[in-house]
This record gives sequence, structure tokens and C-alpha cells, in this order.
Amino acid sequence: MATKEQELQQLLAPSVEALGYELWGIEYLSQGRHTVLRVYIESEQGIGVEDCADVSHHVSGVLDVEDPIAGEYTLEVSSPGVDRLLFHLEQYPAYVGEWIELRLRRPFDGRRKFKGTLKGIEGEDVVVQVDDHEYLLPHGAIEKARIQPRLGGQ
Repeated sequence: MATKEQELQQLLAPSVEALGYELWGIEYLSQGRHTVLRVYIESEQGIGVEDCADVSHHVSGVLDVEDPIAGEYTLEVSSPGVDRLLFHLEQYPAYVGEWIELRLRRPFDGRRKFKGTLKGIEGEDVVVQVDDHEYLLPHGAIEKARIQPRLGGQ
């Protein structure tokens, strides 16, 4: 069964791509009566406020017609930024060598949070070096992954 994010990704990707952008990922945050749909877009030319407004307008139209979200929600369209979330396994290789923070759905080796260097991908596993230990974490077990760039020559 597809998650709400996967369902929305399939619904919105054609519209976002038709506008010339990549649909980087989707966050669907439902907390009681307050729901936020965050759509991240990317482009080789970068993303500006006008790009977000354009995509927001088109995505709103698709959501109004298809009505995949019950009740009220807030739509936010944004660039992934430098401290970007990684949503798909294919996104990880570009960030090998970068500092990454991962949160798992369930504990692995007694913990849910891992902070370290992204070493690579092995099959469906994400390889992360934390201190002197290397972890192979199944991509399907990752709830959230965020790149933490080292700025200012760190």
C-alpha cells in the first residue's frame, strides 16, 4: 500500500515536471486538524520565489480537482535548500562524503538517530560512518534523512 507521500508524489510529479522542475520530495504532516503539504522542487538553474509561486499555483489546481487530502491543509512549495532532506535512494550517491542525520522508524542497534558521514549505498542500504563504526541502514527503515553541509571551510 502506498503512503500518502507516495500517492501525492505520483499525482503531482507530472505537473511539476511539465513546468520544467524536478519534484525533489514531499512531506505530508498531519497533526490533528492541522495538515501541511510541503512540496520540494529542484532545478539546475536553482529555485526562486517566482518558481515556488508558479508551482504552487499549478499544484493547487491539481489538488483542487483530484481532492486527495480530506479537510483543510496548508500548501508550501520550497527548494530543498543546502540542508536538504533526501527522499529517494537515488538521491543519496550525490552526497557521499557529506555529513548526514538520519532518523529511523524503529530502533536499530538500540538507537533511532544516526549522525555521521554518508559513505555510500549498498543495494537497498544506506552506509553511514558514525565515529569509528559503519552502519548499513535499510532505506525503507529511514523515516527522515537530512544532509548537513559543512559551511565556511569546516
